Amino acid sequence: MAVHSSALLPPSFSAAEHSKHKLLKPRSLPSSPPPIVSLHHHRRQRKTLRILASVSVSKPEVWTSPDDLVASILSKVTQTDRGVLLKNEEHEEVAAVAEELQKYCVNEPVKCPLIFGDWDVVYCSMPTSPGGGYRSAFGRLVFKTKEMIQVVEAPDIVRNKVSFSAFGFLDGEVSLTGTLKALDDKWIKVVFEAPELKIGALEFRYGGQSEVELQITYIDDKIRLGKGSRGSLFVFQRRYY
Repeated sequence: MAVHSSALLPPSFSAAEHSKHKLLKPRSLPSSPPPIVSLHHHRRQRKTLRILASVSVSKPEVWTSPDDLVASILSKVTQTDRGVLLKNEEHEEVAAVAEELQKYCVNEPVKCPLIFGDWDVVYCSMPTSPGGGYRSAFGRLVFKTKEMIQVVEAPDIVRNKVSFSAFGFLDGEVSLTGTLKALDDKWIKVVFEAPELKIGALEFRYGGQSEVELQITYIDDKIRLGKGSRGSLFVFQRRYY
């Protein structure tokens, strides 16, 4: 005799269970997620976009010719008080460009006629190398440098001149005249006479002879690069009158 499965359960239990099945009948889920999930997703997306937008990536310089390198090094040293205002990492950038330019230096730069002319000293990696005590930290407080010029005259004359304003109102200059001697195809030595100081109506010499050695690492019709025997890097820019 066949027994219906509902007979195995008490009538009251069966009815209650049947009612519960009706109450717990699953409902179809919506095709799209609840709005709060979508809003959270968009908020995360906007936050991610804001973070990405705040990160800037600097583009490295691309040098394709000596002219690009010359323009780059001049842009780095212009209006820096001949390098005094640069930070250490900026000095390193100047040195990197100078090293690249050295690859394009002419053979035997000491014999190159472009060495002659009037040059502005626009940069030195050590502030006191050109100008001595006048360019020291204390000296710059008293003497504000106006011009720093080097003139190289054929066949072997070098004239250095630093013009300044003392205490902001008294004009003066220090000048040195020296004789140039080639040590090899890249290195030169200049023996200077005692410096001459002019300040206001005063004019006198002081000190004694001095000498410097300099390696010419690059030269063209615009700039000349030099490296001193102690490693100081110089950038000279040709003056046009």
